Amino acid sequence: MFRFLSSRKTFADLDERQVLALAISSEEDDSRIYADFAARLRAEFPATAAIFDDMAAEEDGHRRRLIDLFQKRFPGPIPLIRREHVAGYYARRPVWLTETLDIAAIRGEAVRMEQVAAEFYERAAARASDPDQRRLLGDLAHAERGHARTAEGLEATHVDEDAAAAEAEADHRRFVLTWVQPGLAGLMDGSVSTLAPIFATAFATGDTMTTFQVGLAASVGAGISMGFTEAASDDGVISGRGSPVKRGIAAGVMTTLGGLGHALPYLIPDFMTATVIALALVFAELWAIAWIQKRWMQTPFLRAAFQVVLGGALVLGAGILIGEF
Repeated sequence: MFRFLSSRKTFADLDERQVLALAISSEEDDSRIYADFAARLRAEFPATAAIFDDMAAEEDGHRRRLIDLFQKRFPGPIPLIRREHVAGYYARRPVWLTETLDIAAIRGEAVRMEQVAAEFYERAAARASDPDQRRLLGDLAHAERGHARTAEGLEATHVDEDAAAAEAEADHRRFVLTWVQPGLAGLMDGSVSTLAPIFATAFATGDTMTTFQVGLAASVGAGISMGFTEAASDDGVISGRGSPVKRGIAAGVMTTLGGLGHALPYLIPDFMTATVIALALVFAELWAIAWIQKRWMQTPFLRAAFQVVLGGALVLGAGILIGEF
């Protein structure tokens, strides 16, 4: 019933001519993917780009060997059979989904590609009746199985210590720009900007549940606002700051957490106990922000502590004074 309703064939339905055609189109796709990886990485990571240039050339060599065998065995043109035409066949992740992958993730994607390609060639070789086709498919399965080791060899060839250090530094910088910087900005905004409304409500009402509700609303609202603002401010293409979605998530989540840190204690019914705990958490949050600035942004700790703690203290004091009036 499935075969009747589906417009695609299963792998078991393909004859040897169609299997070869599928292998040819798959190698063409993989070669283009590796070439695309190389083109994207060339400006910032030239050594790794050279790795993918070599891998693209190797896949192209596989394609030529498959075409030679096809022309030897079968007359006429090569049928257009692609992965999406075969039900249950392995699929490649669309290239556009890998736009924001870091170097390690791209290398991991390449290993995954070769593993599933090797499994395809092993299955295809097991079904082949022609000795030449069985031998070639088996050779390609072996080649794909060893491609991870080949990639390591290519890395040793192209990536010396200086290039590896430069790539690691660039990768670290991208991580900081994509995750740490917007997350830190969100944590600072959430921790500091919510101090005034939370403590003003606390000292104006003396009601812990009302204070918690105000803190929750302020934290979630600030998180949504910061997330959308960060995501819409820069697409990351020119600035190199990475995916706007990732930056928006980092800013939004950390803003919300920064505000909730000193709002949650007001779930405690006793006002004085909740306030003392909230003030202690404010102190811990501000020092944590100073430490993150020193650890990731290379800001001197004393300067970061002075800026953050002084700013937070002023906002906290303003909130308490307003609440007392």
